[in-house]
Amino acid sequence: MNVTTHRRCQLTIIAEYVLEEKLIVLARGLGAHGYTVHEVRGGSFSADGERRREGAGETDRTIEMKVISERAVAEQIAQQVLDQFGGNFSVRVLLAEVEVFRPGMY
Repeated sequence: MNVTTHRRCQLTIIAEYVLEEKLIVLARGLGAHGYTVHEVRGGSFSADGERRREGAGETDRTIEMKVISERAVAEQIAQQVLDQFGGNFSVRVLLAEVEVFRPGMY
């Protein structure tokens, strides 16, 4: 099997639930062709190993948004997310290189 793949970037944004619609509008406005969003839960560990859970309450919900795009688009979205929301909201932004089979979709 000889399959051709194409490099793109996967931007993952983990943020507070209230930002979902704003993130979608921002991503579309900066050239994303699509996205995936789902609700997630997470936690962290303190220095003494104690577990701290995030998103435990009904109003403390977290989403994970994924956008696959050209690197320039992903970087623009990431920068805008950090500039607009990073100071006032819990936001994590990750970027990874991926390979896709249908480049026109991304």
